[in-house]
Amino acid sequence: MQFKPYWQHTAPRFGRAATGPVDGTYDVAVIGGGFTGVSAARHLAKSGARVVVLEADKVGSGASGRNGGHLNNGVAHGFSSAKAALGAERATALYRAFDESVATIERLVAEEGIDCAFRRCGKLKLASKPAHFEALARDFEVVQREVDPDTALLSAEQVRGEVGSTAFHGAMLFGKSAMMHMGRFATGMADAAVRHGATIFENAAVTGRRQAGDKHEIVTARGKVTAREVLVATGAYTSGPFDYFRRRIVPVGSFIIATRPLSDSEIAATMPGNRNCVTSMNIGNYFRMLPDKRLLFGGRARFSATVNQKSDAKSGAILRAGLAQIFPHLADVEIDYCWGGLVDMTQDRFPRAGRADGVWYAMGYSGHGAQMSTYMGIVMADLILGKPDRNPVGGLAWPAIAGYAGKPWFLPMVGLYYKMLDRIR
Repeated sequence: MQFKPYWQHTAPRFGRAATGPVDGTYDVAVIGGGFTGVSAARHLAKSGARVVVLEADKVGSGASGRNGGHLNNGVAHGFSSAKAALGAERATALYRAFDESVATIERLVAEEGIDCAFRRCGKLKLASKPAHFEALARDFEVVQREVDPDTALLSAEQVRGEVGSTAFHGAMLFGKSAMMHMGRFATGMADAAVRHGATIFENAAVTGRRQAGDKHEIVTARGKVTAREVLVATGAYTSGPFDYFRRRIVPVGSFIIATRPLSDSEIAATMPGNRNCVTSMNIGNYFRMLPDKRLLFGGRARFSATVNQKSDAKSGAILRAGLAQIFPHLADVEIDYCWGGLVDMTQDRFPRAGRADGVWYAMGYSGHGAQMSTYMGIVMADLILGKPDRNPVGGLAWPAIAGYAGKPWFLPMVGLYYKMLDRIR
């Protein structure tokens, strides 16, 4: 078993990062080289802006490479819950932004010729308990009527034709959802951004910033740049001089395993529908087939913000047990990859984007950023360029979390709370 991120290990490396000292004067400095950052940089550069991306590690090494490879439409909370929290108008706008985010990636893959195995496959939200299916059925009626006719409600018998497991009591199918190879997409988008004129520096963590008049000075260990505007797109990996965001973003571990390549008969017995799958538990799992016939299986195995090989190994053991519970016939299958990373959560699990503390920002995707991040990079680039506002979460209040300064000391208690909910609901 390799303790390496599958997405990066099986993708071509980005080879067009700028070398030498970090310097220069730009229209826009983008902090973070994940999907949000490289998408914004590509869009800005295509529009004629001089843009630089400052990435602390490697392109796509943060949350953009620590996910399940799903591009799902629909909102994490369920549309009815989102309406209750946000109001009908904003909930509808957010739902449609997720639809548009998948379509945006499909368009970018075609325009830039990115070889990332993009495929519209649909997502199954799988009911792990009978009561969960009843809740899905209620939400389905609202979604079908108000915002998305491209959905369906599946019985337990129908689900067994999609997923080779008796663990589920039905499902809701979201037809617009898609999947892709995240590492190949990250490299392809970064290549496209440079091709259109952007400059990307890797290993250039931001350590300081200063605003003088209408200019920002952004400092790294390799030098500094000056820019008229700054877009912060660092999510769970926010560090340096960005305390405003660290008080609002909670980094949470996301852990994933990938099996050895399965035989055709094993695939037919496991994932005959070949869709994205997400279970309905609070501490649930997500899974899908990979282009090389491996089964990817992930989840919040542990509520921790610590990510290292020891932590990944503990989480991998939990995920293997979960895999065996859902798919007993794969209980002893070899695991080839095990890795973890951080995703950026907000307190209410809705994303945030806008302008604060003198900079633009987009983050807080709360485990649903693989698709939305690319879209929001374009939305924020358009705002920086003075184009019409399409931000679905613009103006949404984002108070700091009480008693929190960036180290999530409360995560074990949150994990216990959700485990309790899963037992009683």
